[in-house]
Amino acid sequence: MTESLAHPAPDAGATPPARCGLLRPALVLFVLFSVLTGLLYPLAVTGVAQTVFAHQANGSLVRRDGRLLGSELIGQTFTAPGHFWSRPSATTPLPYDGLASGGSNLAPGNPALLDAVQARVQALRAADPENTRPVPVDLVTTSASGLDPHISVAAANYQSGRVARSRGLPPEQVQALVQQHTEGPWLGFLGEPRVNVLALNLALDATRRPAKP
Repeated sequence: MTESLAHPAPDAGATPPARCGLLRPALVLFVLFSVLTGLLYPLAVTGVAQTVFAHQANGSLVRRDGRLLGSELIGQTFTAPGHFWSRPSATTPLPYDGLASGGSNLAPGNPALLDAVQARVQALRAADPENTRPVPVDLVTTSASGLDPHISVAAANYQSGRVARSRGLPPEQVQALVQQHTEGPWLGFLGEPRVNVLALNLALDATRRPAKP
């Protein structure tokens, strides 16, 4: 009688030993990195931020007398002649909408852009008819984000005369406030000098009109 050399067929439902050996370390690494990157790292970053940079980590909010007035990082609309005006915003449905950050995406030759710029120039001229200087470009054009909280020093200087007359303040006093709130380039060489509009207007609101002799 001849002995059969055929081996029994392997069980299709059995898991090969090599696969079992890889499954356990894969699961361990998955749990380890989930805890490390999904829990411990965010907690560490949040803790450092709240300890060292609490103001910035919470949105650089500006409060006065317990009231929230805005953020140092997001512009807002000012229309009173006694306030400095911000750079225009193209966000919709509201200007300076942090949930809809973006520009107008209008080409330089687009008639809608030209009409908007002309309307802004006319509004600035109407608010200060005595000012015949060229209008700084950032006062009549929107930025790519639509959220700029700053204007150029030239834009602040352009408006200082109107603000001084509206508030009955000496022009030199308003100009001094502009200089005090002018921020230099980041790290001394990145960007241009700029003025935070909200901070400047709050400083103006805290300034008393000089008493009449």
